[in-house]
Amino acid sequence: MGFGAMGKILWVDLSTGGMEQEPLDEATARQYLGGYGLGARILFDRQKPGVDPLGPEATFGLITGLMTGTDGLGGSRYVAVGKSPLTGGWGDANSGGDFGPYLKFSGYDAVFFTGISEKPVYLHINNGVAEIRDAAAIWGKDTFETQDILRAEHGKDLQVACIGPAGEKIALIASVMNNKGRAAARSGLGAVMGSKKLKAVAVQGRLEVPVAHPALMKELRKKHVANLSGHWRGLHDVGTPGIYDMCCKVDDAPTKNWKGVAEIDSPNYEDCRGELVIEKQKRRYGCWRCPIACGGIMKAGTGDYVYEEGAHKPEYETMGMFGSNLCNDNLDSLIVLADICNRGGVDTISAGASIAFVLECFEHGILTAADTGGLEMKWGDHRAIVAMTEMLVRREGFGDVIADGVKIAAGRIGGGAEQYAMHIGGQEMAAHDPRGSLHWGFGIGYGADPTPGRHNQGGGQHPPGLVDEIDRAVLAGRGPYHKTSTNYMHAASALGLCQFVIGSYPHPDQLVEALKAIAGWEDVTTDELLKTGERITNVRQAFNMREGLVAPFKYPDRMRGVPPKTVGPRAGVTFTHEEIYNEYLELMDWDTQTGMPSKAKLLELGLDDIAMVLWP
Repeated sequence: MGFGAMGKILWVDLSTGGMEQEPLDEATARQYLGGYGLGARILFDRQKPGVDPLGPEATFGLITGLMTGTDGLGGSRYVAVGKSPLTGGWGDANSGGDFGPYLKFSGYDAVFFTGISEKPVYLHINNGVAEIRDAAAIWGKDTFETQDILRAEHGKDLQVACIGPAGEKIALIASVMNNKGRAAARSGLGAVMGSKKLKAVAVQGRLEVPVAHPALMKELRKKHVANLSGHWRGLHDVGTPGIYDMCCKVDDAPTKNWKGVAEIDSPNYEDCRGELVIEKQKRRYGCWRCPIACGGIMKAGTGDYVYEEGAHKPEYETMGMFGSNLCNDNLDSLIVLADICNRGGVDTISAGASIAFVLECFEHGILTAADTGGLEMKWGDHRAIVAMTEMLVRREGFGDVIADGVKIAAGRIGGGAEQYAMHIGGQEMAAHDPRGSLHWGFGIGYGADPTPGRHNQGGGQHPPGLVDEIDRAVLAGRGPYHKTSTNYMHAASALGLCQFVIGSYPHPDQLVEALKAIAGWEDVTTDELLKTGERITNVRQAFNMREGLVAPFKYPDRMRGVPPKTVGPRAGVTFTHEEIYNEYLELMDWDTQTGMPSKAKLLELGLDDIAMVLWP
């Protein structure tokens, strides 16, 4: 009887070419569930504090969850982990597609890399047999070309996670790409992979994930598919572009580097609304066995931009950061910009933020066309935006200045540029405005989570049934709601579940039901699941504390409404750090000035050894 894991972890030393296999025991799997739960525990134990995230002592990992590759609905995810070169602390990045399940089918729950290879290489795993291979033929290729070349060599069932030219050139906003349009994009982990001269991890296999009660899980899957309804149908029909015009309308989408209002500064945003995106879509795209299929593959471009068929549909985050944030209402350019970043292997959120930073510096005379290679960087000029993004991805010309994100770019430019660099702790914010979500969600999550600026770390995401259960907490204020929801989401994410599909488990009890069928843990409870989520986020936080970071991370003045907007739905909104953080931090039992978890909390979560490190 299995517990949803292959029971094996592969360690690869790229400096020596050596490989070792170690078991994943059931007790550890139950404590951390896989994903970034397991990753945080392993890196805390085995990576020394203070290492250079781009150096040989740094560890980089690709990890699945216990539900990845099973009948657990939404079990398509894997996570990349490592020390973030952007924040200097814990880094993780989540992606869907097919790579995660096939990593398990190839025989492993996770693979970790240390050292630096002398030459570009890739790792190939086939049914438990791993081999380091020369990557000379794919080094310098984009992520589409890389996948095509490797599949031509190894077979069409091969799944590839790789970096593009941006990662090879160690751009700190580089992503890890799979399926030509699914991205483990945040935390700069594509740069970590590139620093190791690791071009790709290519996996294939037909090994079966051992599940305790497979017949029962098949029945539960049917039940959970039937639970999908409401806005999940909208995701199926349109995908995340379906929320773009709504987010613009309510001033949730970023506009003009977060200082504007879409209705005023980007008034033609409806030219990029969801149904117009769908008119340019050839077919829907879904991650592994996903019934929602929120993605899309686009037709060839014949409008303002001519591009090949096969580009992935731009997601909302991409549209927000390259659309309203740049006052850009040209839909064809948004499709092209997403494709440039996907092929080059760049985080579209950070890339869009970097272009907005350039536009505002240009507006204020800090930059001129003499700096930008002759480009007149004006708000809404989609031609200049596309050209600069191509330079960023290739790390050429002025693109080299901004390829490491806005914090580092501002330091390079100087002359007051820092005031226009919108980031939290070195990480650019996702495309949802925290000035409108103080009661729960992004306002807290952007700064209080160990990975700052993230929209998918519990902030604003929650299972519908959980809201009903904790009405008392909602009425009491933002903190209890956010803590409970966050713990649940961390557990679900570590299991390898897509956050969109978590709506199929409208109450944690139903997720526990599925976990019992997969892992065979008949005594697992909802309370244990929530406690596991809390354990996971405390280990991630402990990693940051040991690295000397101080939490919570601070917002740019603009992002907390200082000064407040004077028009639009967010007019007059302002907040202090204490307003959004203190209640949550107290509920987490973390120090409100430093973010340090209390010794009592760590002991309560069974993290005695970590307590000894942080509280000697």
